[in-house]
Amino acid sequence: MSVVTEYLNILKTHFTTEDIKSFNKVHGAAHYEIEKLRAKYPLCPDSLIELLSIVDGTYNRDYGDGEAVLIYMLGSDVYEYPYYLLSTQDMLNEAKSSPNSIFEIYMDGDNTKDDALEEFVEVDPRIDIHLPLKQHLCFSHCMNNGGTSRLYIDFNPAKEGNIGQIIRYLHDPDSYIVIADIFDAYLQDLIDNDFEFLTEEDE
Repeated sequence: MSVVTEYLNILKTHFTTEDIKSFNKVHGAAHYEIEKLRAKYPLCPDSLIELLSIVDGTYNRDYGDGEAVLIYMLGSDVYEYPYYLLSTQDMLNEAKSSPNSIFEIYMDGDNTKDDALEEFVEVDPRIDIHLPLKQHLCFSHCMNNGGTSRLYIDFNPAKEGNIGQIIRYLHDPDSYIVIADIFDAYLQDLIDNDFEFLTEEDE
């Protein structure tokens, strides 16, 4: 059994009645959509592709009946914020909307030293602060429409990092932290922590 199959099987036991009703509408991404994502991110992990081949997003995703599917599917180390899975098209759209690097977002022309960045944002040393965010694959927005937290796959880490590591962005105070070395380990961590991102109210 793959980690994706195990993940979904256990996750569905935590779903509310409404979640189950919504989940019955979902289907996987079309082959051409997955190929476009692979073309944009050649190192996209097979486990994410497997997940998208079953569920092509749960963030305001209309699967054809005019009613948006909104289901919390993922989590992070910030347990009070459950996350939605973006669709393949959402992921591709995200790649167009984040041209700046972490350094460029927080530093102006008067501040050009890397060590001054820590005054404005916490950044894990395993992350390359000069890489445009669009080169990271944003696969998830938190419950607050992504404004509070987002999740990325990093294919171009700093020297200390790991290709495919998972980055969690959190707003106010802002931080970019590596929460798993690879996507499979990320899903396994959520399983091992018994889906703590789903509160009693969500279940």
